[in-house]
Amino acid sequence: MCGANQTIVTEFFLTGFQNTQKFRVVLFCLIFLVYMCTFLGNLVIILLVSSNNRLHCPMYLFLRNLSLCEVLFTTNIVPKMLQVILQGGSSISFAGCLSQLYVFAAVGIAECLLLTSMSYDRYLAICKPLHYSSIMSFKQHVYLVIFSWACAVILPAITISLISVLDFCGSNTIDHFFCDLVPLLELSCSDTSAVEFEIFAQTIPVLIFSFIYIIGTYINIFLVILKIFSTTGRQKTFSTCSSHLTVVSMYYGTMIILYATPNRRQSLKVNKTLSLLYSVATPLLNPIIYSLRNQEIRKSLFVFKKIA
Repeated sequence: MCGANQTIVTEFFLTGFQNTQKFRVVLFCLIFLVYMCTFLGNLVIILLVSSNNRLHCPMYLFLRNLSLCEVLFTTNIVPKMLQVILQGGSSISFAGCLSQLYVFAAVGIAECLLLTSMSYDRYLAICKPLHYSSIMSFKQHVYLVIFSWACAVILPAITISLISVLDFCGSNTIDHFFCDLVPLLELSCSDTSAVEFEIFAQTIPVLIFSFIYIIGTYINIFLVILKIFSTTGRQKTFSTCSSHLTVVSMYYGTMIILYATPNRRQSLKVNKTLSLLYSVATPLLNPIIYSLRNQEIRKSLFVFKKIA
């Protein structure tokens, strides 16, 4: 509870990056350029998959939802970040902070579950090719997408509802460029153990079990690939899942470093740098990876350019 001489916090101040005043225009322009490339790159993939009947198969329909995640994720974080950089810090309302945190968590959960669904799709395509069409039907794909987004909508709402009843008094300064969970909870003068337990309970099935499942599917995939005698056959088979594997490695690698390590003891500069990579650089790499490594996407992009 807040003491009698403490003011209840109604807004927070995001400090952003300290000691960057000399470079803030350059940093602003760089991040804005990356954001626009990310937005347009993922938008192109969404349009390609939506408009090309050849891409209306589960793998590309999952990819369309993954690109939508990246658009929502960066749009939720980057515009406010740009304001923070340009002004050397910026305030955000309590409701705005919780809204940003909600979208951040929701999109993260959706992306995690979509990547898991994509690994299941690749497992069926490579390990059970004869049964692929019957198991991974269009209806099954729709169920997996609905399940991913339903969890993304519902689970963060529980966390946000618990945070919304906490007391925030005293300091309102968040040493970050967006409303991240850990620095926000550190400002609360209430007992946050219920929130932390609820987040831990969500993390196990959503993040840990999904990661273990993806590892399991790729172990089976690699075992099947190793049984292929032809080098060309092995390369061709591996190419069908290499893009997804690269994206999974980047996504989970950053997530584990950021949230599975003791964040409270981490250097704030290191934490913000990793968050910057996670929120700005990684979403840009997804369309690049799929465009460079996927032949169907390249063909569709070439046709799209000719039509345009």
